Amino acid sequence: MPRPTETTPRAGEPGSTLPRGVRIGYGSGSVATGAFGTVPGLMLLPYLTDELGIAALWAGVIVFLPKAWDVVLNPVAGRVSDRTVDPAGPRRPWLVRAGLMLAGAFALIFAAPDLGSAALEAGWVLVFFVLAASAYAFFQVPYVAMPAEMTSSYDERTRLMTWRVAILAFTIMLAGATAPVIRDAVGGGRDGYRVMGVVMSVLIVVGVLGAWWGTRRAPVGTVAAGAGSLREQLRVVAHARDFRLLLTTFVVQALATGCMLAGVDYLAGDVLGSAGASTVLFVCFVGPALLLTPAWAALGTRIGKRRGYAIASVVLAAGALLAVTARVAPPAVVFAATALVGVGYAGCQVFPMAMLPDAAAVDSARTGENRTGVYTGVWTAGETLGLALGPAVFAVVLALGGYLSSEGRELDQPDSALTAITLGFSVLPAALTLLSLWWLRQYTLDAAEVAAAEGALHG
Repeated sequence: MPRPTETTPRAGEPGSTLPRGVRIGYGSGSVATGAFGTVPGLMLLPYLTDELGIAALWAGVIVFLPKAWDVVLNPVAGRVSDRTVDPAGPRRPWLVRAGLMLAGAFALIFAAPDLGSAALEAGWVLVFFVLAASAYAFFQVPYVAMPAEMTSSYDERTRLMTWRVAILAFTIMLAGATAPVIRDAVGGGRDGYRVMGVVMSVLIVVGVLGAWWGTRRAPVGTVAAGAGSLREQLRVVAHARDFRLLLTTFVVQALATGCMLAGVDYLAGDVLGSAGASTVLFVCFVGPALLLTPAWAALGTRIGKRRGYAIASVVLAAGALLAVTARVAPPAVVFAATALVGVGYAGCQVFPMAMLPDAAAVDSARTGENRTGVYTGVWTAGETLGLALGPAVFAVVLALGGYLSSEGRELDQPDSALTAITLGFSVLPAALTLLSLWWLRQYTLDAAEVAAAEGALHG
């Protein structure tokens, strides 16, 4: 049974720098998180509405419920990993245990057999999506918790997140661009979705094993697991002001990103009139992120993480707002707007992911107890909630616009539905992103405060 422990450092105490191999190894876990975070958000809503014939509103519920379950489960997963005893440290064993379960359940989400009833087929999707989401909680939470224990350096965490976000961006492009292509190459329909699901599950396995093997020589911190019940620790985390502000900012932006992700297939097929445009949109979105992630990290080193995060958010919002022209402008304008979103999105991943370990480490330094897993459990629960609400909110927008569901047939959508798709992809996420800055402006942790707290702990 997992219990409180002090972990023994490996490969030296967490210090100012990490070997490049450890950075890359840790970052490879984003192959798994990127594939699972991208493909259901992109493909599951169209699979339910256009292949299984589920009404848009009910499809949104099916997409939302498993992620809502994760919101409850993630803090539990964090608490369990905090108290896990293993020679490899408290986090790494969960990468392979939960990661392989995630891959298997993921393939089954898109493998619903013809049961002769839309309700039964929807139930199949819901059951295996819940199983996949549960496994994902026990993979993602320990994974996100690791940086706070791998290094005590404020800037090294940014460098570590640069690798993670770069690999995440590449995975989003790879999975998001190829998933529709794989589906269509097989001839579309249910067989297309089944093959796509299997290919993506293999991609998840690659990320899982890469992170598990690549971090085998990573340092592990020496802070004892936090005492008290999970409820008591959650109460402590809830009263951490800077963490709470950062989390709120990130969740609202995850909601915005989830709306855009859910709208890609609809915008490409119904508004732009080309199913193949979904691949182009993803390349435009992630291509700039692959190139500019190191630039965002360098900017953060010069002007601070909070200011860099604010600038990135404004860039993302500007790109989303420009996409409102999708119904009247040439497709090239929409692609350019999506590329601008990608530029901002890179920064909106680098900075909060580098700020989270700062908040958790400051708490550890102040208290002498390790609540990193609880912090990251709450964080990933919030991120999951935002990304789950995105498709659900977009489904509501579709329903309000009168979107017509089908069972593999092509239908001409009413003008109101096309307007709803466009606004749900552009104005709504832009407004949410700008709204999130209200909380970010109140965040106060900086390099000096983090360094002072870390110095008190290790000095």
